[in-house]
Order: sequence, then structure tokens, then C-alpha cells
Amino acid sequence: MNAVGYDFMALGNHDFDYGRARTEALQSMADFPMRAANVIDARTGTPFGGRPTAIVERGGLRIGLLALGYQNTEWTASKKDIEGLSFTSGIDAARRLVPELRRQGADVVVVVSHQGTPVDRLLAQEVAGIDVILGGHSHNLISPPEQVNGTWITEAWSHGAVVEGLTLTVEGGRVTDVGHAVHPLWADRTAEDLETAALLAELRAPHLRMLEEVVAVAAAPLPRAYKADSPFDRLVGDILRARFDTDIALLPGVGYGLTPGPGPITRQALRSLLPHPAKVVTMTLTGAEIRSVLEQSLTNLKPDDPMEIVGGRVQAAELDWRGDLSRPVGQRVLWARVADRPLDPRGEYSVATNVGMAAGLHRYAALTKGRNVRRHDITLPEVVAQGLAERSPVQPPPPRTVVRR
Repeated sequence: MNAVGYDFMALGNHDFDYGRARTEALQSMADFPMRAANVIDARTGTPFGGRPTAIVERGGLRIGLLALGYQNTEWTASKKDIEGLSFTSGIDAARRLVPELRRQGADVVVVVSHQGTPVDRLLAQEVAGIDVILGGHSHNLISPPEQVNGTWITEAWSHGAVVEGLTLTVEGGRVTDVGHAVHPLWADRTAEDLETAALLAELRAPHLRMLEEVVAVAAAPLPRAYKADSPFDRLVGDILRARFDTDIALLPGVGYGLTPGPGPITRQALRSLLPHPAKVVTMTLTGAEIRSVLEQSLTNLKPDDPMEIVGGRVQAAELDWRGDLSRPVGQRVLWARVADRPLDPRGEYSVATNVGMAAGLHRYAALTKGRNVRRHDITLPEVVAQGLAERSPVQPPPPRTVVRR
């Protein structure tokens, strides 16, 4: 990122996945501030890393920058990784800091946000004085930028797949128009920057044998979906069920990673999809508890309050179900079946998952109450690598779950 030339960065929820000490180490290496006004360090009572604002000059204008992080990181990260940090309302932080940027002489105020699109829209409605919100977290492509209450909002997808350029027209002390251009970075159509390519090769060299090791071959693409049925994650669930002989598997809905296949699946590709060495956990849940997990998943996607949005749709193996997001919260699961039989509220089912889900990740409280809980001494990536090798050439599983919006 130093080589690319970043000026400013908003910390997202996954920036704490390897612990705050690692995030602090990365900040010490970065030539630019990595900040979030609403991530509070308990040791100081102030924003983690330091001042969450900056002013840069571009085109003869003073651009005020404000970084906002994800307010629900406590529900997406391991508790030990975020110990001593609290994740608060970015909207409340903006109410304090946007006027401060204006008092410091900012001609334009830009919020660099990792709150997600629905919360960015709420921010624009509730806090005056913001000209542009550069959004993240939702993995959306907002093109052209949308205007909410006089604030322009845009988001440039995820994974560095596109670069978006904005041109602001400022007249009479206010932004009157936003021009934009979206540049997709197709690997086969975008020329490498030779200096950056050399730097990456140097960094990869000590790990090259591991990164390029072929685990299996995919006969077709194995896509991951964030808010819909995810073929890759159902395949992971099937591997877990087979390995640990459980009735079903439950996994979090997440949006990171690149689609492998068709062709070789390398360790690097697998690590992009499963970057955390989370241990596998098995347990027993009742049908009622499993249904509550499904309900919570639909609440996470569309709560009454946008500030409560967390995670994607729960992914399941050997559990078919249907939901309707237009129904009231808590009444959205229409039906569910295990092995083609209706889910019995009083019945008991063996479940495979990971240690994060078992700890209540994404507000799945039912998974913290399981019985016959066993934490296995093997990580999910290891189990999946072995399972893919056994299934090579790997085919994606057929689609199952349906959620109406």
C-alpha cells in the first residue's frame, strides 16, 4: 500500500483479525494513517492509533478526511483479537468531528467509511456537512454515486477489483457535482506495474512453495456468495459433515476470497477464502435452536435498525430452508428440512461448525448453548484441503436455500 501511494485509510473489521498488536505493527510500517474515529482504545479512551482525521490539499482545495470503522466488529472478530477495544457509533463520531474539520478550514469533507452502505445512507441523512462518503464493507459497486440529503455516496466493490476516480466540482463553497469513472482491474487486461510486481515477488519468495502448492483441481468455478446461497461454503459444509459424521454443518456468511476454478486450487487460493486457522467444533443442537440461527441470519441481513446489520447469510449443508425478508423480524423462516425431513423443534441434531460460530459470531447465540461440545485439534482450512483433495476433480454442489427479498 505504501508503493501504491495511499494517503489515508479507514480500519475495517477484518483489520483486527490477527489481533490489535498486528494492526499496530502494520500501522508502524504504513506511510499513511490507519484510523477509525469510532474504534476506541480502552487504555487511552481515544480512537485507536491516533487522530482519525486529516486535511490534504488537492486542486487548490483543502480536503478534510474522516475515518469511520465498523460498529459491529465485536460480532465479527475473536474476542481475544479485539481485547481492550470498543466499537461505537460512527454517526455519533461524525457529529463531533465533521464540524471540527470545517473549523480547521476544510473546503470539502470526505468520510472514508467501513460502516456498510445502509449505515452510510443513514449517516448522510443524520449528519450535515459531509460532501462525499467513500464506502466499504458491503462489497457493493455504487455507480454512479448516489446522492442522499446532499451527500454523495459511492463504493468501489471489494478485493481491489475496481478503481473508481471521482472529480468534484466545487462552487460557492459547496460540491455541486461529482463526476466519476470506474476502472475494472481485469488481470488479463491490466498491465503490471513492474516495480510493484517486483516488490510482491520479493515478499512472496519465502512462501512461494506453500502458496503455489496445488491442493485439488476444480472441474468448474466454486464461487462464494455473501448474502445468498454460497456453493463454496456448502461444499465446505459437506466436507465437514463427511469428516465428522454430523447431521448438518453451519458456517458464517462472509464476503472475502476469490473464486477458484476451473483448474488448479492452490494453497494461496484456499487461504484467500479461509484465512483464519479456526478449529473445528462439533455439538448437539435442537431443531428449535437451529431455527433460531436461521432467524438470526435473516435478522442480520435486514434488521429494523440498519446499525444492527452484521455478516452475511448463514451457510448450511444438508439443511434446506426458505426465508422471506419481507416478513417481520423473528417470523421470516418459512420452513426447514434436514435430510429431506421437516426440522423437528424438539429433535436433536449433530452440528459441525468452527470455533468462531461456536462462540456466538454474528450474534448466533444458540451456538453458544450447544451440548456435547467438542473442539477438535484440527483447523477448518486443513480439513477442507484434505476434503478437496479427496474429491478432486471438485464439482460445485447444486443450489438449495432460497430467501425471498
